[in-house]
Amino acid sequence: MNKKTSSGIPLKSFYGPDNAEQPGEFPFTHGVYPSMYRGRLWTMRQYAGFASAEESNKRYHYLLDQGVMGLSVAFDLPTQTGYDSDHDMAYGEVGRVGVPISSLADMEILFKNIPLEKVSVSMTINSTAAILLAMIIAMADKTGVKRPALRGTIQNDILKEYIARGTYIYPPKPSMRIVTDIFEYCGEELPNWNTISISGYHIREAGSTAVQEIAFTLANGIEYVKSAINVGLDVNSFGKRLSFFFNSHNNFFEEIAKFRTARRMWARIMKDRFGATEPKALACRFHTQTAGSTLTAQQIDNNVIRTTLQATAAVLGGTQSLHTNSKDEALALPTEESVRLALRTQQIIGYESGIPDVVDPLAGSYYIESLCNDLEERALELIQKIDDLGGSAKAIEQEFQQNEIANSAFDYQKKVDNEEKVIVGVNKFVSENTTSPPLQPINPKAVESQLIRLKQVKTDRDHSKVENSLSMLQQAAEKNDCNLMPYILTAVNEYATLGEISGKLKEIFGEYSG
Repeated sequence: MNKKTSSGIPLKSFYGPDNAEQPGEFPFTHGVYPSMYRGRLWTMRQYAGFASAEESNKRYHYLLDQGVMGLSVAFDLPTQTGYDSDHDMAYGEVGRVGVPISSLADMEILFKNIPLEKVSVSMTINSTAAILLAMIIAMADKTGVKRPALRGTIQNDILKEYIARGTYIYPPKPSMRIVTDIFEYCGEELPNWNTISISGYHIREAGSTAVQEIAFTLANGIEYVKSAINVGLDVNSFGKRLSFFFNSHNNFFEEIAKFRTARRMWARIMKDRFGATEPKALACRFHTQTAGSTLTAQQIDNNVIRTTLQATAAVLGGTQSLHTNSKDEALALPTEESVRLALRTQQIIGYESGIPDVVDPLAGSYYIESLCNDLEERALELIQKIDDLGGSAKAIEQEFQQNEIANSAFDYQKKVDNEEKVIVGVNKFVSENTTSPPLQPINPKAVESQLIRLKQVKTDRDHSKVENSLSMLQQAAEKNDCNLMPYILTAVNEYATLGEISGKLKEIFGEYSG
């Protein structure tokens, strides 16, 4: 497709010397696809979920009407940590930071009238990822959607939970088993599903630097690949469905360089460490979200500018999909109006800015290329330290990554406190205006309907079939060489709840206390 500037100047696809590494070629510094956004824009997602499956379904239809290309599901804390909505530990948290999903009945409502064969679905879920994925599969089976037609991603990145986030259930070893079970099962049943989204996002939100985000994320990736190879999986097969999730923070040029650096580092890791040869197994495909930790409760309109710069950096860095945060998220879940503005930010970058017309527009910039080299050198030093400790899992047990992030977060906060680091509207250019914008409410009746439905599900289902499916799952969990996904899917189809399934696994695997 011929592209021109607004003045009619013809544009080449890529600007660089004739002998330069080309986009879509190893090590993918300039992008994972030859034409990048000239052929197809990144997938525009908006992360959403709150109150109940009904309320969240309404928001998803609204977002699709506004032009999102894929859905990104936020789950509430009970769902993330393996509790049903009626559990004592769920009290006060149901539907607060995401949608509550306790059984297949909830998932059926969540995606009501949404064509799963056409809309890709990303789910930010980790310790209960296998259960939520089984619900998607069960729902597709019931509605006649062929499994190979399902497109989407589950985060399924349990290692970063131990490092930065905390929504783990089981100890690391059985958790890693579940991860590789998902790899194996999806390789056979869901060929177009991304089986993991190895996440640097939460590592950065916890206070890491850009260097640490690269290093700790890729080190986790190395651990997952090693685990999969150790159970006999082919790196050229499962490697094609690995994906990553990065943060786009405030330092504009460093963030652009970070994305390019991570891409070429991962390609070399897969080739040199693991002998991968398939181009798709070498390519670091990633989703990006703008930095929630940079949003301020003061002068929330400033967050629009922050998000715009962060989103632009992600696009210039070559992201495959993008979520833009809403301006009011430092105060509450976003309103429809603020979500629409966040989406429009992506659409204006995509359709009006001209940035997508050229592949890797900043390729060859002395500044960007120098930053890439410096970031890579420092990230490799950290990865070597993790290797010396025995790999990512063993380093986590020794709290290496946790301590490194804590030190970086402390240093950053000191700079904010002494105004060495300026946060506009917070420690400089402060306004006395304290007017609060309208906030997104959580409908208490929606939460009540969630509890009523859960009670009805437990009443109506075939109890003997539920108990039998949970018993079979327990027996499978006791065997180290048995893939758990088919047993979880059977239990889900019998309307066993998320809490019952995770509870049964907890009996076998134990609970990790940190």
